[in-house]
Amino acid sequence: MHHQLKEVKRYKPYTLNNFRTIPQLSRLSEAQKFEMEVVGRVLPFRTNNYVVEELINWDNIPHDPIFVLTFPQRDMLKPHHFDQMASALKRGAGKREIQAIAESIRWELNPHPAGQLDHNVPLIGNQKLTGMQHKYRQTVLFFPSQGQTCHAYCTFCFRWAQFVGMDELKFAMRETELLVEYVRTHPEVTDVLFTGGDPLIMRAKNLASYIDALLEADLPHLRTIRLGTKALSYWPYKFLTDTDADDLLALFERVRDAGKHLAVMAHFNHPNELQTEAVKLATERIRATGAQIRTQSPLLANINDNANLWAEMWQRQVQLGMIPYYMFVVRDTGAQHFFGVPLVRAWHIFREAYQQVSGICRTVRGPSMSAHPGKVQIVGVNQINKKKVIVLRFIQGRNPGWVHRPFFAKYDDEAIWLDELKPAFTDKFFFEDELDAMTHDDQPVDHLNPLSTTWDENGSEELVIS
Repeated sequence: MHHQLKEVKRYKPYTLNNFRTIPQLSRLSEAQKFEMEVVGRVLPFRTNNYVVEELINWDNIPHDPIFVLTFPQRDMLKPHHFDQMASALKRGAGKREIQAIAESIRWELNPHPAGQLDHNVPLIGNQKLTGMQHKYRQTVLFFPSQGQTCHAYCTFCFRWAQFVGMDELKFAMRETELLVEYVRTHPEVTDVLFTGGDPLIMRAKNLASYIDALLEADLPHLRTIRLGTKALSYWPYKFLTDTDADDLLALFERVRDAGKHLAVMAHFNHPNELQTEAVKLATERIRATGAQIRTQSPLLANINDNANLWAEMWQRQVQLGMIPYYMFVVRDTGAQHFFGVPLVRAWHIFREAYQQVSGICRTVRGPSMSAHPGKVQIVGVNQINKKKVIVLRFIQGRNPGWVHRPFFAKYDDEAIWLDELKPAFTDKFFFEDELDAMTHDDQPVDHLNPLSTTWDENGSEELVIS
């Protein structure tokens, strides 16, 4: 497989240690650079020469969406947290004190939302597999230990705790054998999702050691291998001119030749990430291996909270041969106060964007919250017996029996997460008692034997309203 890219770009990362050497930052004041450093001491910061040179419009600083997506902004910390860290840096506090302040702030930012540490970690016997999560019956998430970083960090990232040295918050696993054994003994698992960090930060031979082991195990129930990655957006040269680019694509072909489906779960947050020649050529090379590229992004205030922009992004993705997959709601972690969009407004944006595109773009689902009980979609706003309600449903649930059953919350145009919503017609949402029982005493979910649901025999919530 050949590509037509003439330039061979070598990866150069920028972090807090060297970000002041970025030539384009000379446009910013020293005060702005200091603000970046303050926020970057708490939330992870990493970018690279491709993002800086090809994605950011430096004539549009500080409003350029890719700049906001990758460079720390003052308002990403709440004012009292910002002042706490800024004063420590100004008075020349030592490394230990700065680290202690950073960690105290991080613990206030809900570093592991949606029960990740307590309720999604699977077992083999009595051994916790801390590098894996198994929340939904068909899909196991695997966090390879060498994939616990990224080519650049998104400022909204809900896995930010992976990157800041808080070991108790990391998910990582070296034991490929345990992954294979877990999948072998769980015939309900059809999909393994490699995630991180970014598994495509790894050398191709390291990623191959995990994937080849799954292929060689010859697990007939394993149908799909997914790679959650931002590499297409942040470092498309991974598939083009990196020294092991051809080896990576050969690995993709081995997955196809083994009769498995390879899905590249690509994160694109803005149409500007789809404009470069490098991303177009990288997409062509990936698709030529038989892999599919599915796209997803959260809806982000200050970056992409605009319906026209989403419609343009989905259309460009389809034009490149990608499949729009998800619009997410920003998780309740990190800088949610900066990026969060109220659920009702998120639905309006999704609906307006959806109306602008043809059916071939309408593979996308959303807005969806990856909350503790499952992936909950905001279906819309309606009236029942003259009462304004938000209509919701599960796209995925800890109990598969919850999926695609509508339920109703009181109208609230300020709520930005599921736990801020109140049931419209009952004391509790239909899943709450069962969810409490499932997660009692931090027991992992039994995906083969979920508890019976609390729904009537027709699978619909009774709405007897006097």
